[in-house]
Amino acid sequence: MSALFSWLFVAALAALPLVFPDPYLLAVLTSAGIFIIGAISLNLLLGYTGQLSLGHVAFFGLGAYASALATLGFDIGIGFGWRVVLAPQPVWLGFLAAIVVAGGFGWLLGRLAFRVRGAYFVIITICFAQVLRMVALNWVELTQGPMALISIPPFSVWWPGEGMVPLYRKDQNYWLVLAVAVLAFLLVRQVVRSRIGRALVALRANEPLARSVGIRVTHYLVIAAVLSAGIAGAAGSLFAHYVRIVDPDVFLFIYTVTMVIMVVTGGKGTLWGPVVGGLVFGLMPDLLRGTAPPEAQWIVYGVAMILFVMFLPRGIVPALARRLP
Repeated sequence: MSALFSWLFVAALAALPLVFPDPYLLAVLTSAGIFIIGAISLNLLLGYTGQLSLGHVAFFGLGAYASALATLGFDIGIGFGWRVVLAPQPVWLGFLAAIVVAGGFGWLLGRLAFRVRGAYFVIITICFAQVLRMVALNWVELTQGPMALISIPPFSVWWPGEGMVPLYRKDQNYWLVLAVAVLAFLLVRQVVRSRIGRALVALRANEPLARSVGIRVTHYLVIAAVLSAGIAGAAGSLFAHYVRIVDPDVFLFIYTVTMVIMVVTGGKGTLWGPVVGGLVFGLMPDLLRGTAPPEAQWIVYGVAMILFVMFLPRGIVPALARRLP
């Protein structure tokens, strides 16, 4: 029944542009979907390993910049008269580059940061994101700094009889984000249900006991960090080619906060938590827009978060699971 409901839910989302073709609604859902993918990636760390990363936006931003630079190309000097030149590449290669670059930095951060725990780990992740933001702001030759990377090409797909078709329309981008979100969800589900997932849950529940039975703590945490960073990089790539402009603000702390809110309110450590929390808190600001002044919108948003934390401390999905037969 759970699998049937899941696929019916995905089918309903896929049919939404056919029933409600409003461009504004599709734009809002597409933006929410991109951050839901980021929340799914964060949930792998926060929900299944218990490690709070407040610099998760770093991987999102790395994916955005890597994908944008790969598709635009670049020519930069690295000293001693040497230059690194990359010709513009197809968009899907940029998407793969985003996953690889973000995953690589996830491995590096995991090897360094998972030697500490608690507040020290949180501080390292925040600093990591801020350092990348400063690099993006000041390495003007590569990133254009505050002037931003512009004219980023959209994603393209092959269509019979037409060849590669660029995805300019709102419904096309909506379906693309939905497809990537489903793939990210299935990947995380497969990992969680595997030996890796069981090891991660054991580490979250009782790390000393997990060590005593032979679970290699750093090894499994680094695997989780790489997978989480790679998925976040994919979300960043979707963001870059959807808005078609990337600047250092892609590393803003508020994006990490948004993902954390989606995970915690939906239910951390559950597969559907980031999805449900993302739909609720990803759509709420836009649903409130036009019905109340901006100050009142943020008050409602904040009060809603407080109420969810107070009355549903484990999240929406665990609360629904307890009440459903």
